[in-house]
Amino acid sequence: MPESLDRFIALFHRRWAVPVLVALAEGQGAKFVTLASRLGVGRPTLRATLDDLVALGLVERNPGYGHPMRPEYLLTAEGARLAPSSGRLLATVRRLDIEPLAFRKWSMPLTYVLGAEPRRFRELREELPQITPRALTLSLKDLGEAALVRRAVHDEFPPITSYRLERRARSLLAALTPLAAAV
Repeated sequence: MPESLDRFIALFHRRWAVPVLVALAEGQGAKFVTLASRLGVGRPTLRATLDDLVALGLVERNPGYGHPMRPEYLLTAEGARLAPSSGRLLATVRRLDIEPLAFRKWSMPLTYVLGAEPRRFRELREELPQITPRALTLSLKDLGEAALVRRAVHDEFPPITSYRLERRARSLLAALTPLAAAV
């Protein structure tokens, strides 16, 4: 687990955080309008995402902004350090064709916590104490429908249910691990 799982979770709090980091890295900064247009995201959503990224210390407003050609938002040194890992994650998500699902609040933290070993619901709740039981249930269901997580009910008394990543999700975990380590 990363030392600061909370920061890792916070990175995925907003659906557009990773795509914004990648877009800012590709363009060496960008204006608000350019980001909104390039990503196809609404202004209030982009504003909230940028505010969160600023609070996390990954993005900053350009102190020299004012000239029409200067970008309005830039990556901080820490944001620039995370950008390559974010780019690999975004490419993997797009290759798997799971972009809307992948950037829901709990999908990536849950995928990371599931890791290589099967986990029970209670274990997942203990590793992600911020997640509600309902959010965990819905996230596991969504990941299962995308063929990323398998639910297994073991024939014991009482029955035991466990969750594990499908083979398809291994490339996703491989892309998440360096990002989690860098956060």
